[in-house]
Amino acid sequence: AALGELEALNLSGRGLEELPEEVGAALSGLRVLSLRRNRLGRLPAAALRHLGRLAELDLSHNRLRGLGDGGALAGLRGLRKLSLSHNELGAEGPGLPPRLAELGRLEELDLSFNRLRRLPEGLSRLRHLRALDVDHNLLPSFPAPLLELVALEELDCSGNRHLGALPEGIAALRCLKILWLSGTGLAALPESLCQLSALESLMLDGNRLRALPAGFGSLQRLKMLNLSSNLLGEFPAAILALPSLEELYLSRNQLTLLPPRLCQLRQLRTLWLDNNRIRYLPDSIVLLHSLEELVLQGNQIAILPEGFGQLSRVTLWKIKDNPLIQPPYEVCMKGIPYIAAYQQELAHSQPALKPRLKLVLMGLKDAGKTLLRRCLMEEDGQREDMGSLEAGSTQPRGFHGQQQDIGRGIEVMDWTADAERGLTFIVYELAGDPSYDVIQSFFLSPGALYVLVVNLSAYVPQHFYASVGYFLHWLGSKVPHAVVCMVGTHADLCAERELEEKCLDIHHQIAQQEKRDAEGLQSLVQQVDEALGQDFDLRCSSPHAAFYGVSDKNLRRKKAQFQYLLNHRPQILSPVLPFSCQDRCQVRRLRDKLLSVAEHRDIFPNLHRVLPKSWQVLEELHFQPQAQQLWLSWWDSARLGLQAGLTEDRLQSALSYLHESGKLLYFEEHLTLREYVFHNLPRLIDILNVFCQRDATVLLQKLLSDTHIDELRATQLHHYVEGFLLHGLLPAHVIRLLLKPHIQSREDLQLILELLEKMGLCYCVNKPKCKPLNGAAAWYKFPCYVKNEVPHAEAWINGANLSGQSFVVEQLQIEYSFPFIFPPGLFARYSVQINSHVVQRSDGKYQIYAYRGKVPVVVSYRPARGALQPDTLSIASHASLPNIWTAWQAITPLVEELNVLLQEWPGLYYTVHVLCSKCLKRGSPNPHTFPGELLSQPRPEGLTEIICPKNGSERVNVALVYPPTPTVISPCSK
Repeated sequence: AALGELEALNLSGRGLEELPEEVGAALSGLRVLSLRRNRLGRLPAAALRHLGRLAELDLSHNRLRGLGDGGALAGLRGLRKLSLSHNELGAEGPGLPPRLAELGRLEELDLSFNRLRRLPEGLSRLRHLRALDVDHNLLPSFPAPLLELVALEELDCSGNRHLGALPEGIAALRCLKILWLSGTGLAALPESLCQLSALESLMLDGNRLRALPAGFGSLQRLKMLNLSSNLLGEFPAAILALPSLEELYLSRNQLTLLPPRLCQLRQLRTLWLDNNRIRYLPDSIVLLHSLEELVLQGNQIAILPEGFGQLSRVTLWKIKDNPLIQPPYEVCMKGIPYIAAYQQELAHSQPALKPRLKLVLMGLKDAGKTLLRRCLMEEDGQREDMGSLEAGSTQPRGFHGQQQDIGRGIEVMDWTADAERGLTFIVYELAGDPSYDVIQSFFLSPGALYVLVVNLSAYVPQHFYASVGYFLHWLGSKVPHAVVCMVGTHADLCAERELEEKCLDIHHQIAQQEKRDAEGLQSLVQQVDEALGQDFDLRCSSPHAAFYGVSDKNLRRKKAQFQYLLNHRPQILSPVLPFSCQDRCQVRRLRDKLLSVAEHRDIFPNLHRVLPKSWQVLEELHFQPQAQQLWLSWWDSARLGLQAGLTEDRLQSALSYLHESGKLLYFEEHLTLREYVFHNLPRLIDILNVFCQRDATVLLQKLLSDTHIDELRATQLHHYVEGFLLHGLLPAHVIRLLLKPHIQSREDLQLILELLEKMGLCYCVNKPKCKPLNGAAAWYKFPCYVKNEVPHAEAWINGANLSGQSFVVEQLQIEYSFPFIFPPGLFARYSVQINSHVVQRSDGKYQIYAYRGKVPVVVSYRPARGALQPDTLSIASHASLPNIWTAWQAITPLVEELNVLLQEWPGLYYTVHVLCSKCLKRGSPNPHTFPGELLSQPRPEGLTEIICPKNGSERVNVALVYPPTPTVISPCSK
């Protein structure tokens, strides 16, 4: 009796292959029944015949290939809601039975994702139908019977790619509020569509529309309009007549202009205009005071309208990949409040144009970078006299009276290449030594001109990758679309024919590498497209499927990332320019080439950026000869700000710009460092260079420079240097000695150590969580110095607990693969970043063993073992199956830290996978990998196990593939 009174029953995800008649007979009073995500191959007709009172039935996500004669469903006369989505109803046979039309009270019907080529006859008899979903089927045209469903309020026909056109009779659906027609092959819209006066939401993205009907403005109730991914060359004027519009999506069209009357859309909250060809925005856009989302990336916008800060409600703001000069790119990327501050400052003081461009010299150790730099500067009659204040513009920035050595790491200096036009290069010369890997990537940034230097006399084609290819991969992964000038030095040591052959070979091999990389990415785009062409259910049906279980949203995100990588290849300006310091013509030709490239507005719009005069004065005051201390306090900087005409409340934005543009370091979010401004980059680089020094003699020389050191102390310092070069460990007082004369006080030292930790160079080994060290020596670990291959292995690595007893554990391992290049210095920086998350750590050169609380974690880096093998970085833990959530809890923060670091490499291609725990347990050298995108997706309902394709008899618990709660973003996305 109790079962007979039951009104709602959820049997979702139970793996049911049938529903016995007895169940239906016992539940005759049922009004709501959910059988979604089961394995039903046919309709449970016998059971349904007893459920005459049913009002809602969900049979979605099953394996139904037909509905019989439809009698079982037709008998459910009271049915108001029926879902048959994600089945195989159109795969074979006659399709849907006509008797489905006997459900006279039906209000909602979902037939999506069924490969249907036609809808059931008599559908027009469903006079009460309010919502019909037929998306992602194979309908060859718009079904005529739908035009008789006059009560219809929601209709989704998206994904029927061959629909092609809408009938004029669409006007009959006068009650329609929501109409989705995404990806239906529409090339035009009928004028009758404009008579749907109740319409509130219209999805037309992914079609071939070039215009809207003239009467489109009649849709006065329209709140959401999506026209993304069409062929619109002009902004449709009819849109301006839609006063209720709140969301407008026009991404990926061919728009060049926006109308001044855009401000008429006063209710607009969301405006997406990314990936068009828009050159400027109308001044009136600042009057869209309700705007909360504004997406403009991937256009050709150079200047933002005055008063842009009025858009204060905007929280989602995307502007990258535009040639911004006013405000500069660095200001725009920080957000609307910073743009407002810039524009207010520009109103306070006159604008200033000061052409300055970053010039980065890179290449192998003996490529000839230093000599090339000196030759270029001497060509201008600017002698490099580092000990003289009269050295003028070749003076290292911030240096006076200090001798510079050649090849001593990273160097930075100003070079006024054209005094007449006031064009200044800020020249960074990067070391070609891998010892500097951990810091060099900091100096690769957008908006710079890169000179890749090759020693032509030493070049051999077999070593192309080491000399050239590697640097292009490194640069391209850090700075997509980087502008590169190839220069071949020591040309005078090559015979004429040899010179020509080597230059041609480099040019040819660069083209080959670019072609291989682009073809590889194109192939990946094709694979994603093929997966998107499948039903989601098909991707979930077998772990053998490519992109098993990955949602359409994550696949589209993945495709967008591949497209971004394809569209932002390095810009290699010309074949290799031969160069010899002996040939003044070659020196002049290179100098002229650099100047012409720098002044090309399409290549370097940022050279012509407009700054408030006060910001420019502030920059100059920070670099004046009197301000040569290592850092300034916030108040010191504020005093300079007052001299520049900046009050304290306006200083923050100026410092933020100078930080983002690489002029100084100011960490406004850091609790300690935000009180200081690191304005003296050359001295700071000198400090960084110390910690990339691998020569014990040089380090000892620094430590023993004090004449008062006795023999015992000298022996001690020898031991410290040995320990540093082997284990990367140094106590704070020895660091202070190494950094003389750069730091004078304990405060200097503490600040520099905080900065080094922020930059990912070192961490304090014995820093307590809450209280000071009480006089004990603070020790610092520099991971890039660790030489021992394997750290001390704890007992748990071998699956034993502390008492030595073996226990059953499940392995959890997330693996990142880097097919093209592993970012130099990434493992060392990551090692520092995770320190706050772990305890009891033990470091090796390529591995870290540690604990998160009481749960073990292992971080491992494995360099590629061959040309076709990728580098990998994995994060692993283990626990017994009932406690596997603790392992997820242990590795998730480490995964998130790595994702944050990888955001610094927007041009880097990498993949993420969850390794099969069964394969790991078997010790398989090539375990199966599940897509890393699953980390950002919820666990599928009702799924408890997944078959491992490498061994079909083994099933993997779903808890070993999906985390308990999804990570915030897909680890593979940017």
